[in-house]
Amino acid sequence: MKRERKRKVTIRDVADAVGVHHSTVSRALSPNKRDKISPAVVKKVEKAAKKLGYYRNIVASSLKQNRSFAVGVLIPDLMNPVFPPIIRGIQDTAEAVGYTVITANTDDEPEKERDALRMMQGRSIEGVIMATARREDPIVEECIEHDIPLVLVNRTVDREGVNAVILDENYGIRSVIDHLMSLKHTRIAHIAGPQHTSTGFQRAKAFSDYLSIHNMPTDLIEAANKFTIEEGRRAFRRLLARDNSFSAIVAGNDLLALGCMDAMRDVGLLVPENIAITGYDDILFLERMSPALTTVLVPKYEMGCQATKTLLGIIDGENKAPVVLRMQPRLIIRNSTAIASR
Repeated sequence: MKRERKRKVTIRDVADAVGVHHSTVSRALSPNKRDKISPAVVKKVEKAAKKLGYYRNIVASSLKQNRSFAVGVLIPDLMNPVFPPIIRGIQDTAEAVGYTVITANTDDEPEKERDALRMMQGRSIEGVIMATARREDPIVEECIEHDIPLVLVNRTVDREGVNAVILDENYGIRSVIDHLMSLKHTRIAHIAGPQHTSTGFQRAKAFSDYLSIHNMPTDLIEAANKFTIEEGRRAFRRLLARDNSFSAIVAGNDLLALGCMDAMRDVGLLVPENIAITGYDDILFLERMSPALTTVLVPKYEMGCQATKTLLGIIDGENKAPVVLRMQPRLIIRNSTAIASR
């Protein structure tokens, strides 16, 4: 005997169960409209919808309003622990007001970034958050040219007029150097990130500028090609081959610092007894290492939240002028730094 198909629950069924108009149910179940309904009614509607098994048809709602309620996110490397908290901040903020987030990993390759943006445009995204920007970036230029709402996060570009949520890199680097100088370090090296990124370039510039102010040598800078452990290992070896007089290293991020520590172990150098080292980002589990890494805490989740709020403001026509927000990092002192021994 063929089983009779159960009738699909409609919005009117929920309205009848609560005793309100179906338009009230629609607003109560819409994250960006429920503030127009009393909390008590919203609660009743949600309870009835759950009991009846009704779920809001987002596709139908999008078609009706000629909007996708979707935003895209371009990430250079999902294996880099700095990015998941940023994505979580983006998702939590977007989903709270009814938006869907489409995330693409690009492996920091321009062609993949272009393909990912095309895919997102094919799904009618209403805006995009980019963590992939280079200092000179054709994808950013394309978004501007085609009026695609855009916010950069973590990285930015050299040109003005682009919305971004980034860090106060000067503050972060200076706090690290002040800490090392308080420990009597006078020859400090820097393993910099890739110079085509704003994070790599600005941290290296802040390092050089601040040492110059204190009349300290600025020649101990070695740039890595990527923000990875292996690149940190290679950059440290290059640095050590040309100069071994430094007593401390400021790494451009935590992964580079971990690579430096691996390379130090390879040649029998101890942290911090022989060389002190600091990172940047405060990724997970650094405090469980031995020695635990002194680093700069980046408010990753908060940056994701703020980037999303900025983008939604642009989509809704609230933000007219470009917005650049610089969030403040914070030094976290652990035991990979100590008083200079040489």
